[in-house]
Amino acid sequence: MKVSEARTRSLTVLAQDPSVQVNGRPLTGTIIVPAEELAVGPRGYRVQVIDYDSSRDLFYRSRANDLERDPYGTVTDTRRLIGDAHFHQQNVYAIVMSVLARFERALGRRVSWSFGSHQLKVAPHAFADANAFYSKPNEALLFGYFAGDSGPVFSCLSHDVVAHESTHALLDGLRERYIDPSSPDQAAFHEGFADVVALLSVFALAPVVDAALDLEHPRETKSIRSEQLTPRMLRDGVLLGLAEQMGRQMQDVRGHALRQSAGLSPSARYLDQEEYLEPHRRGEILVAAMLNSFVAAWVSQIEHLRRVRPGYVERDRVVEEGAAAADRLLTMTIRALDYAPTVNVSFGDFLSALLTADVEVAPDDTRYHYRNTLRRVFASYGIKPASTTAGAEPGIWAPPEDEPEYRGSHFESMQRDPNEVFRFIWENRQRLRLDPDPFTKVLSVRPTLRIGPDGFAVRETIAEYVQVLVLRGRDLRKLGFRRPVMMPPELPIHLYGGGSLIFDEYGRLKFHVRNRLAAPAQQGRIDYLWQSGALSQSADNALHFAAIHRLRAYGGADAVMETW
Repeated sequence: MKVSEARTRSLTVLAQDPSVQVNGRPLTGTIIVPAEELAVGPRGYRVQVIDYDSSRDLFYRSRANDLERDPYGTVTDTRRLIGDAHFHQQNVYAIVMSVLARFERALGRRVSWSFGSHQLKVAPHAFADANAFYSKPNEALLFGYFAGDSGPVFSCLSHDVVAHESTHALLDGLRERYIDPSSPDQAAFHEGFADVVALLSVFALAPVVDAALDLEHPRETKSIRSEQLTPRMLRDGVLLGLAEQMGRQMQDVRGHALRQSAGLSPSARYLDQEEYLEPHRRGEILVAAMLNSFVAAWVSQIEHLRRVRPGYVERDRVVEEGAAAADRLLTMTIRALDYAPTVNVSFGDFLSALLTADVEVAPDDTRYHYRNTLRRVFASYGIKPASTTAGAEPGIWAPPEDEPEYRGSHFESMQRDPNEVFRFIWENRQRLRLDPDPFTKVLSVRPTLRIGPDGFAVRETIAEYVQVLVLRGRDLRKLGFRRPVMMPPELPIHLYGGGSLIFDEYGRLKFHVRNRLAAPAQQGRIDYLWQSGALSQSADNALHFAAIHRLRAYGGADAVMETW
């Protein structure tokens, strides 16, 4: 079959770091990506691999792509893939495309990059340094390489590093205000969310779950005793065991993400501790909550297997259920973005968005109790849903407080036209309890079609807006806010508010998820930004991800930021 006639194609990638090996060989896997006509690179309509090395000022040659078959599908000695630059190019292309496809499938629509171009550039050998990051000015993902104990180490070969950087690019396209200085939670969210997507993407691959399980239960045993599959044993044996292997070579790039998060014992006190005000450490709390929710969901699904065969569980079924649990949570994680506020996001906002996104497509959760698991595990880390409205399920966003006025609105246009949505917002600004004075802009309008686990289809339209008010420090009092001690009266300040409007298939407003500009919580944001120095600095987000990844790796405040 010609590629142009197929809907998907299979490509071989490294399922994890080259350091994660089975029988002395790196672990590979096959992932499904959308079929497309590829140019040399590979270069497609959304992702272009441009193999330029800035440290050596040279381009690496790319070979003509075989569009009809996977050129590495028959390779038996996977060790030779480590030194094959052409495989590096295929590896990054396939993983980035698979993450993009995962987002689009979960959200039920096309996802755009945050920059003007349709195509994200990917450089698998961008520079000689232990770093990898997303660069919005370059419209690119840049992967470094460095000398390891037994030879060069390529960050482009680490599945979770590539998925992590791809998630940064996608999240920036979906929520461009999330990189703005705001609060400890928002400062940590980009890194934490990218880690969650990357790690769940890895565990959604059955070969990875199989290899991780092999650390505690060798492949020779076809069944496992039920009492050996407790949350603690799976966390300590599978998550931490795999984390130790993954951290051998890539710790400077990854920053021990899985190891530190998987080993973070539940405590409701972390969020108030000074150590966890630092963005990278705070992000570990979010990752720990999601990873432990994954383990709990995995155990819940294994429980149903025990009823079929008491005392023992088939090993292959344990692997299947682990990959299925990671896949379900990954889909929930991505869908939650549509139900999160557009600015000043908190971990509690994200949890309510997670719960609401899932209940909309999977109302019946009585079999595996995913939402109860999320509520319980997140609470053990001090994260409570932002929504406190009592309803059918705790933590779900509440419907609008007042019924909007639809007179004069044209829903067909509201599914695609920001101007039509702005008219709806303007005519309902009092019913929606919007702040009346700030500049207001509709950022996007996105019709969606989502399919739940039971095949249930949900059609919605997601519209996002932002409100911006520019004022001086002396003007804070007029809005009911306190000017922090030592803040100059003439200091310029930008205050943000905004939210998401979720319409059902008939054009009725289901949810209005927002963080108001004039809300009491804005005082905490002002205090945090002043104390952290963010208000007195000229923010330059051009090097944002290079900087945070450097700081993540070395933990220093004076790290050098590189450009490409």
